[in-house]
Amino acid sequence: MPTWLVTGGAGFIGGNFVLGAVARGVRVVNLDALTYAGNLDTLASLRDDPRHVFVHGDIGDRGLVSRLLAEHRPDAVVNFAAETHVDRSIDGPAAFVQTNVVGTLALLEAVREYWASPAADAGGPFRFLHVSTDEVYGALGERGRFTEASPYAPNSPYAASKAASDHLVRAFHHTYGLPVLTTNCSNNYGPFQFPEKLIPLVIAKALAGEPLPVYGDGRQVRDWLFVADHCAAIHAVLAGGRVGETYNVGGDAERRNLEVVEAICALLDTRRPRADGQPHAALIRFVADRPGHDRRYAIDAGKLRDELGWRPEYGFERGLAETVDWYLSHQDWVRRVLDGSYRLERIGVAA
Repeated sequence: MPTWLVTGGAGFIGGNFVLGAVARGVRVVNLDALTYAGNLDTLASLRDDPRHVFVHGDIGDRGLVSRLLAEHRPDAVVNFAAETHVDRSIDGPAAFVQTNVVGTLALLEAVREYWASPAADAGGPFRFLHVSTDEVYGALGERGRFTEASPYAPNSPYAASKAASDHLVRAFHHTYGLPVLTTNCSNNYGPFQFPEKLIPLVIAKALAGEPLPVYGDGRQVRDWLFVADHCAAIHAVLAGGRVGETYNVGGDAERRNLEVVEAICALLDTRRPRADGQPHAALIRFVADRPGHDRRYAIDAGKLRDELGWRPEYGFERGLAETVDWYLSHQDWVRRVLDGSYRLERIGVAA
């Protein structure tokens, strides 16, 4: 049974990845700082599963990370740990630099030390996979897509901090030979996403009958990637990716933000009609645009497809419908996030 150290595995993408990895037969040591975005409710099904070892801690704690590496001797480290919300990075960029840059550096140092030891070779080739974002590339015009050769041009504190972490990962490979892989993904959506992001936010507000805020004119374009497809791509890169390479992961599903909101409203109209008989789209309100809001992102995932045979299985319509249905059937999970009670019950967490 392979063992992987997964950082940030109580978050949205990390949590989905951990659930899938354990189901595939991987033993996961899950290190998460349990900031506001870390939610042990997401991992409730693994509570008594010996293949899942949860550790409450920070990637910036080199002593803790070194101890976990020495004790569990993982075959791979998969780094999801990051502050990710653009609006929060605008309000407080220091936390993003601390976690995404300083924390990643500390993690890399601990991993490099472990990789140089005999323990790292005991179970086969070791890999460090760093999960990043398409936002490091900046904004696109009306045409074209980001490739792995696109220049970095981050436009938000969040994107700048992720770009810095990507550069550190690359440098540790070229300077020290650390066997790294990097993935840069487009906008993820799906189950267990924290309701500050667009899709779960709109679902929650629509069900509550509250205004649905849309930045600017709502014509910003994003490439939407269902989280299960992203997790499958990471598995593919871990299994067959070339060391030192970057792989872009996209859903081939460009949509304007307003289109996404309207599609959610249409799904809710059939599944949870409003009591007053009005369509949910009547709740849409345009609000002042986010500072420095990038107009368009789109990913060319051709390298991942051609080299490793990965393709997204979920079209946007199917993925969005399954996402809406998941939130409708998991309102207790949403309620505990919205009222904060998910942060109050962290009994039995290892230190």
